[in-house]
Amino acid sequence: MKKKHWGIVLLALAVFGVTYEGLRPGKPAPAGAPLGPSSAKVTFIELGSVNCIPCRAMQPVMRALEQKYGDRIRIVFYDVWEDDRPAREYRIRVIPTQVFLDEAGREFHRHEGFYPLDQIVSLLAGRGLVPLDR
Repeated sequence: MKKKHWGIVLLALAVFGVTYEGLRPGKPAPAGAPLGPSSAKVTFIELGSVNCIPCRAMQPVMRALEQKYGDRIRIVFYDVWEDDRPAREYRIRVIPTQVFLDEAGREFHRHEGFYPLDQIVSLLAGRGLVPLDR
């Protein structure tokens, strides 16, 4: 890769505040594992990889959602480069892809690519989900 391209990659990482340590908000869910019961109103499934730059940029977004909503939202991360079964199960075309499930486990929204925090908060507000600080 040319020096110019590496500079752009490093700049993008710096802008998003991404570092290699702490990229996974907990251990990725085992592929195909049932999510099980939860008190969460929404399940947010992130399908990506810890080695994909836009996917890395989603890590701080997921952490912010965990802090903002607590147990009102369940966040599940699948590294589809480690195990592609979730990618096949959710029929994704690109990473990152975000899939949102309601309390009954039905998909109500899907997004491809980086998904800014404010847009996710707006989506969740439209579903009646309010942050903990309100």
